[in-house]
Amino acid sequence: MPRPTLEVADIFRQHGAVYRTKNRLRRQQLRVMRAIEACRTAALGGHVEECSHCAHKRIAYNSCRNRHCPKCQHKERAEWLAKRRADLLPVPYFHVVFTVPKQIAEIALFNQEVVYHILFRSSAETLLTIGRDPQHLGAEIGFFAVLHTWGQNLLHHPHLHCVVPGGGLSPDGSHWVPSRRPDYLLPVKVLSRLFRRLFLTALKTAFAENRLSFHGSLAFLQDPSAFAPYLEPLQEIDWVVYAKPPFGGPQQAIEYLGRYTHRIAISNERLLQHHNHQVTFQWKDYRSPHKQKSKRLTLAAAEFIRRFLLHVLPDGFQRIRHFGFLANCHRQRKLTLCRQLLATPATELLPPLQACRQLASTLPAELLFHCPACGIGTMIRVQTIPPYRWPTLPPDSS
Repeated sequence: MPRPTLEVADIFRQHGAVYRTKNRLRRQQLRVMRAIEACRTAALGGHVEECSHCAHKRIAYNSCRNRHCPKCQHKERAEWLAKRRADLLPVPYFHVVFTVPKQIAEIALFNQEVVYHILFRSSAETLLTIGRDPQHLGAEIGFFAVLHTWGQNLLHHPHLHCVVPGGGLSPDGSHWVPSRRPDYLLPVKVLSRLFRRLFLTALKTAFAENRLSFHGSLAFLQDPSAFAPYLEPLQEIDWVVYAKPPFGGPQQAIEYLGRYTHRIAISNERLLQHHNHQVTFQWKDYRSPHKQKSKRLTLAAAEFIRRFLLHVLPDGFQRIRHFGFLANCHRQRKLTLCRQLLATPATELLPPLQACRQLASTLPAELLFHCPACGIGTMIRVQTIPPYRWPTLPPDSS
């Protein structure tokens, strides 16, 4: 894949130092900026490879491996999808999205860890509760959820993408309960009402336990007499829960998951221009009637950096989580039971991760590391380039 002509790293390298002097940033935001600026440059070191046939040489600099970096997600996404291949079942898969109102998103900006945890717990409890209800499905479902905190314009828009198999285990574990209709899993209006109630209850509990903090325009919410009235209108409006039609079986699910896992706020491919302290990028306005049509948005470089940094997650925060029969504590046991109940022929099961690794290990090295110049020789590592250490400055590799 050719390198994009413009990268987020280019914008950070040119404007990052000034932005850091003018703005007070969290430790995680500073770490992300410096990681992206140094990614795949001499600052992190690397190695030199030489072709065994034509003596062609290339330098490969190390990646920062930060989960917010646009250049470091392809490998992690591929590895995660390879592991998930063994978890898929031969049933339709549904996509359910939970979104919070703007007023909640504003609170989340100052309380990311607390509010995002509430978003995960409330969404999961909603799906599991309605799934168990005999009036709807009457089964234990399993799913995984991915947190996204951005809209296409990079503004703060926290929402949860849940990928749910079309069915679940019966309460006694004796049979598989399929979704009652091929294009329908659970009623979104029922999901929305329960999600709203669970989320607001958990948020009020967090406030009562002094786990929320408020700053700037929301500082008045520190007063309990102001917090309750602020939430009261949210109990009357509809919270957006969107259930998309099923997107096929396990093979289609793998392709679909790749769009949502390990995605960051903006990819380098969406950047169009960086000129005169302004950044132009491509985006889609999903609220407009022509939501599939791409638009161009131009921001001052400082505003672009500010919006990007809104989506830096707290250290150690898990943005992909599994629930129901896919929960880590009993995933393998319950998946085995699901396959037995579905009577899945072995030919329909996707290969497990270990089988994929064994297959890759049998491929000739020439196919994995062939020379880009002659296409015959193998690229062999001949030299290691150490990372630089302060006060030594790295050579300019931009």
